[in-house]
Amino acid sequence: MYLKKKLFIALGLTGVIAASIAVGAYAATDIKLFINGKIINADLQIVDGSSYVPLRVVSESLGADVKWDGEKREISITGQMGQVGQTVYENTQYGFRFTLPDSWKGYTIVTDKWEGLSVGDAQGDKVSGAKLSIRHPEWTAKQPRQDIPILVFTVDQWNELQQDKFHIGAAPIGPSELTRNDKYVFALPARYYFAFPDGYQEVEDILKSKPIQPMK
Repeated sequence: MYLKKKLFIALGLTGVIAASIAVGAYAATDIKLFINGKIINADLQIVDGSSYVPLRVVSESLGADVKWDGEKREISITGQMGQVGQTVYENTQYGFRFTLPDSWKGYTIVTDKWEGLSVGDAQGDKVSGAKLSIRHPEWTAKQPRQDIPILVFTVDQWNELQQDKFHIGAAPIGPSELTRNDKYVFALPARYYFAFPDGYQEVEDILKSKPIQPMK
C-alpha cells in the first residue's frame, strides 16, 4: 500500500495472478496488471515466488477509499459494497508485519516466551525466546478462540535448533519457519491447534495466505 510506507498484498493461486519463479525478492517489470480489463501501472514485486501488488492501487482502481490509521496501525478500505479492509499488525521490535482479515480489527497481542532444553546437557540448561500470539477480538476466557502464535528465534538459535542442539516441547517435529529478516526467524509452533478450539480453521486459512512479511 502506498501510504507513508509501502504495503503489498500477496496474490496466491486463487488471486488475480500467480508466479512460479526462483526464490528471491525483486521488482517484477515484466508482469502486467489488469483490473477490469484495463492495464494499471503499479510497482509490482516478486517475493519468494509470490507476486505482490500495492493494495492502494488495486483498491482505488476499483473505486474504493483507502485510509491509514498510523496510531492504531490499521488499514481501512471502503467501497460501494461496504467495508472490505485489512488490519495490519506491525512489530518494529523484531521487524515484521502481519496482515489480518478485517474481522480481526481490535486484536490483542499476548506476550510469552518459548523454552528449549539443550540436548544431552546434564544441567538442563534452557534456551528461550519470545512468543507472540495474535488474539482474536472475540476471544474470552469462557469461550477462547485460536490464537495465531509466532515464535521468535535469533538466526543462531534457529540454526542450532535445526542441528538438534536443543528441542522445544514433546512434539516429534519442530516449529516451521514462516519468514525471516537479517536478525530473526519467525516460526509456527508444531501442533499449535491440538485442542481444535473455535477459529482454528480460520487461522489455518490466514496462514496459507502468507500474511507475515519481514521488515528491514
